[in-house]
Amino acid sequence: MNWISNYVRPKINSLFSRREVPENLWTKCPECGTMLFHRELADNLNVCSNCDHHMAISPRDRFTALFDGGIFTEVKVPDVTVDPLHFRDQKKYPDRIKAAQKASGEKEAMLVALGEISRTPVVAVAQDFSFMAGSMGMYVGNAIIAAATQAVKLKRPLVLFSAAGGARMQEGILSLMQMPRTTVAVQMMNEAHLPYIVVLTHPTTGGVTASYAMLGDVQIAEPNALICFAGPRVIEQTIREKLPEGFQRAEYLLDHGMLDRVIHRKAMRDELVTVIRLLMDMPPAIKGDLPPPVEVEVPAKVAKA
Repeated sequence: MNWISNYVRPKINSLFSRREVPENLWTKCPECGTMLFHRELADNLNVCSNCDHHMAISPRDRFTALFDGGIFTEVKVPDVTVDPLHFRDQKKYPDRIKAAQKASGEKEAMLVALGEISRTPVVAVAQDFSFMAGSMGMYVGNAIIAAATQAVKLKRPLVLFSAAGGARMQEGILSLMQMPRTTVAVQMMNEAHLPYIVVLTHPTTGGVTASYAMLGDVQIAEPNALICFAGPRVIEQTIREKLPEGFQRAEYLLDHGMLDRVIHRKAMRDELVTVIRLLMDMPPAIKGDLPPPVEVEVPAKVAKA
């Protein structure tokens, strides 16, 4: 036994070796490269404190910041047929779903919730871009229909936060059929004379932009969000011309009349309250300390449209 190599050297190494730091404590801003501490980033609603870049935020974190006291009731969405086309590319479609569920912690790409914003009852829907790029499949269609059904039943406005790469190719034509289905859901809101407000976040593209994401009574976007049907690179390759600076970004669309407002994420809550109460012919919200909201029981079964 070598006493120096087997005992002394490991002891010295243990004293001077660098401690391992978990990798998830810091996040690098994709826009300016600033390293952001995870707690400070979460407190700032996933907005870079250096350059104000709006990073992706999960639907649950968004709803926690949006609703009074962070309290909301999740609405059950009817299940769909798994892998109706038996689609396979590099891996089977069910395997992709399971991987996305494990990575995001969510069942699918959309979350529906009931809650109050400054004592204003609303139904809210949010897409999760981390779940297969927020792609629009049959479940997303069912979620929007379930949200519209609840909004009409409870006579509440519907607020939708979009974030998607388009239709889900693994469901083929069944995915594309969600465009007219969700349009019917929006029409339900119109016939009930209830506000439908869309908040477009980065990115909102493809079939989502060609359907429910651009049918709101009021169109709001987060700063610098990419909003388009075909991306800038595809357009440049097609027309063989250089596009203007900031083309298809929220500010560009606002200047050209496709949006009503571009609002910072930290100011979004107050903006939504103001718009909703104005459209619902309600008095201005009272700011200050309020008692905690009461949770609403949601029926187990949701009517299908």
